[in-house]
Amino acid sequence: MRYFLAIIGGGPAGYTAAEKASKAGKEVVLFEQNALGGTCLNVGCIPTKSLLYGAKQYYNATHAQKYGVTAENVAFDYAAMQKRKTIVVRKLVAGIKQRLQNEHCTLVSGAATVLSYQPTAISIQCNGETYEAENLMICTGSTNFVPPIPGIKDNPHVWDSTDALAATELPGKIIIVGGGVIGMEFATLYHELGVEVTVIEAMPTILPNLDQEVVSILKEKYQKAGVKILTSTKVERLEGNEVMVSQSNPNNLNTPSTLSADKILVSVGRRANMQGLEALTDLEMHRGGIVVDEFMKTNLPNVYACGDVTGKIMLAHVASRQAEVCVGRMLRQIPLQRIAYNAVPSVVYTNPEIASVGLTEEQVRAFYTEMEGPAGLEKAGGVETFYEVRKLPMTFSGRFMAENDGETGLCKMLVDSKNKTVLGVHMIGNPCSEFVAAASFAVRMGYTVSEMEQVIFPHPTVSEILHEVL
Repeated sequence: MRYFLAIIGGGPAGYTAAEKASKAGKEVVLFEQNALGGTCLNVGCIPTKSLLYGAKQYYNATHAQKYGVTAENVAFDYAAMQKRKTIVVRKLVAGIKQRLQNEHCTLVSGAATVLSYQPTAISIQCNGETYEAENLMICTGSTNFVPPIPGIKDNPHVWDSTDALAATELPGKIIIVGGGVIGMEFATLYHELGVEVTVIEAMPTILPNLDQEVVSILKEKYQKAGVKILTSTKVERLEGNEVMVSQSNPNNLNTPSTLSADKILVSVGRRANMQGLEALTDLEMHRGGIVVDEFMKTNLPNVYACGDVTGKIMLAHVASRQAEVCVGRMLRQIPLQRIAYNAVPSVVYTNPEIASVGLTEEQVRAFYTEMEGPAGLEKAGGVETFYEVRKLPMTFSGRFMAENDGETGLCKMLVDSKNKTVLGVHMIGNPCSEFVAAASFAVRMGYTVSEMEQVIFPHPTVSEILHEVL
């Protein structure tokens, strides 16, 4: 049988594309070598959030006295948390499978390999069978990056994120190498369950891609709570459960050059998975990712790529949106849609949460500096004249005050000084993840401050902070 579309990879990009194309009446075959849902559903977003929610319940119970609630003999069962996590994942995987079957999409379980490529036909092999398709969509995702640190390979004390999510027992002490999103979420999980946590980050700051004023609030809280955060710190080598580090941060000079822990979690990023694509010899690559245009089309006719494998923004919701745009282009649906990469919301599920969309203040300053040049900046009186910072503590929201005793939080909005458009919104405070989409909409549509002032927010909700900050 010849298919209209063959998709390699059943993660958020793959299953979204398969459902959309199948609904349009096209014959689709989807290959997945592990489980539908990809990294996000099986060993990423959903498992971590399930465990983090359990940890938050325990944390809230042990800190309930400030709300007038006394809880005695509070305990947790980590194995039970893991069991619940597995049940959640299985239900969601089954739901995706059922949706695709309802649309009569052909599902093939196994590792797919591209056998040959022609502009009008692609041959794919899986489990000894050969499949032909007019179009190919590569959604092979990414894998954990293992840095070339001496002593890391085949070290029984070293975990990656997949190992950590599979463990049914907690370590007494853990070192997390990498202070990015994954590292800080695991730091939250382990800290709230009583594990001694040390985070090592080579950059001068944790969460370097986020607005640093917001990040500093999280860092200060975690350090006060006992989480050791070592920035500008390089891991030189590992010897068993010992980590040898070198320091370039004067604030860390009293830190020993050798640290030890029961487990060492390495979370320093992910790399595109190109396995099975070797036959696509002319496929254009850049920095380890597949090069695509605004419709996710590669340099090869009838070959598309979506999700982490493109090396753009490795987020599940970005992958899903890329798949929607890609299939729309493939089906020649009018009007052709595009992806607003400037309005992609991101969330770090620490406690408190961080949510942001649009440009950070660091990016805004860099943008206007490049646009105006030294002469323009001098004439205007400095880069600060080109943008406004509007910010308020989250405590300006009555709902936040009622539910987040002892927390302050922050809502920060960056606005263009001339036309008053919203350039970015950055927040820290629970539950900002639940309403950052409103800020994303404002950035996506180019809302001005005046237009946002006309939006009615329900009261009392924490989302009102987006109106108050104006």
